[in-house]
Amino acid sequence: MTPAPIDTAAEPGRFINRELSWLEFNSRVLAQAEDPTVPLLERVKFCAIWYSNLDEFFQVRVAGLKDQVAGQFTGTTPDGRTAAQQLHDIRAEVDAQHDRVAACLGGLTDRMAETGIEILHWDDLGDEDRKFLSGEFDNRIYPVLTPLAVDLGHPFPYISNLSLSLGVLMIDPADGHQRFARLKVPATFGRFLQLPDEHRFVPVEQVVAAQLPTLFPGMEISETVAFRVTRNADLAVDEGEAQDLLAAVEVELRRRRFRSVVRLEVEHQVSSEIRNLLIDELDIGRDDVYEVDTLLELSSLWELFEVDRPDLKNPAWQSVNPLPRPAAGDQPLDLFARIREGDILLHHPYDSFTATVQEFIWQAANDPRVLAIKLTLYRTSGDSPIVRSLIRAAESGKQVAVVVELKARFDEEANIEWARRLEQAGVHVAYGLVGLKVHAKTCLVVREEADGVRRYCHIGTGNYNSLTARVYTDLGLLTADPEVGVDLTQLFNSLTGYGRNIEYRHLVPAPQNLRPTLLRLIRNEADRGAEGRIVMKMNSLADPEMVEALYEASQAGVDIELIVRAICCLRPGVAGMSDTIKVRSLIGRYLEHSRIYYFANGEGIGAPAYYIGSADLMPRNLNRRIEALVAVVDPDLRRQLDHMLEINLQDDALAWELRADGTWQRVAKGAGVEAHTAFERLAASG
Repeated sequence: MTPAPIDTAAEPGRFINRELSWLEFNSRVLAQAEDPTVPLLERVKFCAIWYSNLDEFFQVRVAGLKDQVAGQFTGTTPDGRTAAQQLHDIRAEVDAQHDRVAACLGGLTDRMAETGIEILHWDDLGDEDRKFLSGEFDNRIYPVLTPLAVDLGHPFPYISNLSLSLGVLMIDPADGHQRFARLKVPATFGRFLQLPDEHRFVPVEQVVAAQLPTLFPGMEISETVAFRVTRNADLAVDEGEAQDLLAAVEVELRRRRFRSVVRLEVEHQVSSEIRNLLIDELDIGRDDVYEVDTLLELSSLWELFEVDRPDLKNPAWQSVNPLPRPAAGDQPLDLFARIREGDILLHHPYDSFTATVQEFIWQAANDPRVLAIKLTLYRTSGDSPIVRSLIRAAESGKQVAVVVELKARFDEEANIEWARRLEQAGVHVAYGLVGLKVHAKTCLVVREEADGVRRYCHIGTGNYNSLTARVYTDLGLLTADPEVGVDLTQLFNSLTGYGRNIEYRHLVPAPQNLRPTLLRLIRNEADRGAEGRIVMKMNSLADPEMVEALYEASQAGVDIELIVRAICCLRPGVAGMSDTIKVRSLIGRYLEHSRIYYFANGEGIGAPAYYIGSADLMPRNLNRRIEALVAVVDPDLRRQLDHMLEINLQDDALAWELRADGTWQRVAKGAGVEAHTAFERLAASG
């Protein structure tokens, strides 16, 4: 029986559903692809991002809801929905977005063809093009294909997660019986095959489908359809029972390959025969089947974005080194000397990650006066310069400790490999605390100097990843403040050793301190009534207790402005509940990832408080992760944060606003402020 959707139009309620709020975020991503003012290939890229986001959503969030239904869990979310009701509403919204992306891609394909970039169907090709692609098939693709029959002697094959397949129905002329086979489309050659003129592309599965008589000689092909399977990919490690966390994660990664199917995508022209066969063999329901009018695996559109057409993309931005540059012939800037002069606030990707954070760790690794380096590693790039620096430091005799988060979703295998390489180099590797993910972005460098041992710190909002640092907006604080150094030393000691009831001065770690500290700061503003002001910038806001605290502050008259990129379960602008709360979201060429928390009256002493760090206001960040916020106390850096928040709040080009009914709308055009461009100009002007 299909559950009835919840009608929130008459009584909005206090909370917006977490899953539907995330889908609204992905809808805003899709709106970038639909926006004719966005450069053409950037629009294609946003289609790819929308699709990749949706893949992860099904692998984790939808999979979790299905587990709840299977386990007969009867609880409801803060907004009153059961798991079954959420799945029903998710299906409706995903269907609507699929319709939008199909219409959008139709227009984009036409526009690309006008500019000389064509996605062609096999049926549209001339003889010369077919001859060329047939040669590509014979020479490169055919040798790696493995057709898999399905009959009494050949059980239905395992279908790997997110792989693209062809389902083939055929008639055997010898007996007139119908046969079925599955053919995995190899990812080795990319999603598109390029014709010799280098601006026309053909989906690889269409080339394979055209050559099926070669793969099934003597058979009569009656139907060919592309399909794609999505499996539950959440990691379930019982850390309380595991004797060796690394080994336990490796075992679970192997098991994950065979987790249950949560979605089947198939071309819309599929026959009932193939559809029903796949439903039965994959053990799924009809509501798990998505018949789509577009190519499958739209994340592959990244390949088209990589076409060398700068005229169809945003102008390339070259990050700026914000630090003083030495004169010609001088030695490179001594970062330690510069940090001793005063704290540095970094704003990526406008400020170069390579010239600042990466350079900081490189100098530490190569400085003979550095005694120790400690760092938390959540996600890093494939060929990480930072990890190479840590290995070099350990090999040169420095004490190096790295807390590696093995359970960073979809980066587990990469982090296991890094952990092993670090250990082989003599690095002390720890995996954090049982039951908690280490999500903090922190680095501590201990250096012996003429006046004694000094600690240098980096605390950021983003990962130590040189690739994402080019496209994620993040903040980082470089400081030699002795009190921050003591705090960070205590945090690392608690991660690699044991410790409870630690008192911190400037650092606010989760889970022990973050929730009570933020609640206290919110309530202090509420005590000031209309003189209170709160500005928060984060990725997501979903924690019920935090939402209720903000409602209470609003009812006390506090002016509250929230900049939330993705999920927001708070309902703003409701009379008597959240009148003074405004929520906006910025979606543009860079992914908004920085977290800033501002309280006009701070700890109740009339002085404002500013924090930056790794934590969003989600239950997982507050309860189940090691996070770290740091107080920004330098007056100049506070003014920089004020300016950043001001630009984010003035933006009327990238910004959307959340309405009381839970829907988002673009902010009305006004002064023409575009935050990403404004920050680029600020960085370029020095």
